[in-house]
Amino acid sequence: MKVNVAPINADTWKIEKIGVIGPGIVGMPMAAMLANARIKIGTDQPAKVVVVQRASVNSGWKVDSINNGKSVIGGIEPELDDITHEAVKAGILSASSDFSVLSDADVVLVSIQTDKKDGFEPDYGPMFGGLEKLAEALKNKPAGKIPLVIFESTLAPTTMDTLFREHFKKYGLEEGKDILLGNSPNRVMPGRLVERIRESDKLAGGLHPETPKLIAKLYKHIVTNGEVFQTNSLTAEIVKTLENAYRDVRIAFSTEIVRYCDANNINFYKVRDKVNALLAQSDNATSDPNAVPSGGLLIPMLGVGGHCLPKDGILLWWRNMQKGNDTSSSLILASRLINDDSPAFTFGQAEETFGNLRDKKIALLGVAYRFNSEDTRNSPTLALANYLRDNNVSYIMHDPYVKADDQNLLKYNQQDFCTQDINKALESADFIFMGTAHKEYIDSFDKITSYKNIQDIMDACNIYNTQQFADKQIKYAGIGRGTNDPENNFIDFVYQSFLAMEKGLGHELTGLINFYNTNYAYDEYNKVKFADVQRLAKTCSTGCEIADAAPIESVPVFNGFSTILAQKAILNVK
Repeated sequence: MKVNVAPINADTWKIEKIGVIGPGIVGMPMAAMLANARIKIGTDQPAKVVVVQRASVNSGWKVDSINNGKSVIGGIEPELDDITHEAVKAGILSASSDFSVLSDADVVLVSIQTDKKDGFEPDYGPMFGGLEKLAEALKNKPAGKIPLVIFESTLAPTTMDTLFREHFKKYGLEEGKDILLGNSPNRVMPGRLVERIRESDKLAGGLHPETPKLIAKLYKHIVTNGEVFQTNSLTAEIVKTLENAYRDVRIAFSTEIVRYCDANNINFYKVRDKVNALLAQSDNATSDPNAVPSGGLLIPMLGVGGHCLPKDGILLWWRNMQKGNDTSSSLILASRLINDDSPAFTFGQAEETFGNLRDKKIALLGVAYRFNSEDTRNSPTLALANYLRDNNVSYIMHDPYVKADDQNLLKYNQQDFCTQDINKALESADFIFMGTAHKEYIDSFDKITSYKNIQDIMDACNIYNTQQFADKQIKYAGIGRGTNDPENNFIDFVYQSFLAMEKGLGHELTGLINFYNTNYAYDEYNKVKFADVQRLAKTCSTGCEIADAAPIESVPVFNGFSTILAQKAILNVK
């Protein structure tokens, strides 16, 4: 297929209005920062930014909140409230529930949450609900206006070409002629939204070669300390899902190692720091519970939460699985099983350490999946709460940021078991699970440990350390808190196992890229190259060093133990 000449180009582009659909953890900071940047492209006046939020029961309130100059994101979000207030006050930022306000927009950012269904396919129900309204609005666009639609959402590879292109075509909006479709998958992180947009490198993908240039020209106004890397849409889709999938793999690998360490009383954190030093991928997350782990070995916790990691590896594999191809050697899919098992496994580990907990009252501190955030999506604490309820164990949850009407509390019917009153959570508890390393829990250490009724604490989020309990009556244990120093040959085993794992991941990625190029890359521009994926993934600020698909001679073994992921890795070579 020959690529047509773009209907607009970066040199003569004019932006008067920017629309943002979905003021969640991506859309809200993007809208506020675009408005705050006072962007002037092809005009002397700063582009107006309008946020569109459908009038739903759960989220309709966001329109009035934004129009009153307030961010709709809870938790601790430095700068966001001030940026939002100033942009609204200046008349540059506003919000509406009427999609027709987008009909004359020059740019529309789509920040609608995507998910996966119970099986192995993406759930685009909410996305297409929004895209139907967007397409209806753009059918009424002024003559000659060519809107640029940028998807900030994480998408399964091939979505841009096979689903979104076809969607707009049904409304008479042909890609490359009436509209330009691009994707710039977000790399935000709750608690650091503004910082991550400003500081992090960003991807700009498009179905047409001109589209990434336009996205880069716009986003350089807010990605001021990072770089916007241009590529095609399929590569951007693969890189984004791979970043999260490989993080999930590294957590699973670390989980395998920490389980061996805990079974043999080995200090995992000393293993972690030594192995990461050998990998030249060190960070300070071992000693700082509010640091973002970026090393090779990550920090195994109660489980893997958040919106992205639990689903993106499956999205990366979706088209392959759809065709019925063999998945038995996939490290990515095997990692999901390991990580999904963590909440129940950790409860079992606590019982091995402290004895029977089934007749105790348990306080689960931290419901959000991430520290200093209100985000409960795929929360490991909620998974543990569901497990405790299923096994008739008494429990109560506390989180300073999670409200009683949180959609995930309601989804699992857990709203009556959660409180924002820490005294209520601790006054009758026998045992504490630390599930989230909120700063409030760090600052309230003396208060939390002052309750005479608390007998034991299980640290499942690396928030405390053994030394803090030296003069306390409470017994303390945690994931990876063994007391023995690791032997040098064990360090070498973990290091060699990691190298095998990352090489296996390289082979798995090579197979996936070959599959997508063979079945879905419709011209030379849209083909995916391993080296490009490797280079772009490395720009992820939380670490995504993709190794070459090098030979693997054997599976490392230590005292009869080898990791599942190293075993899978060698299967990818054969």
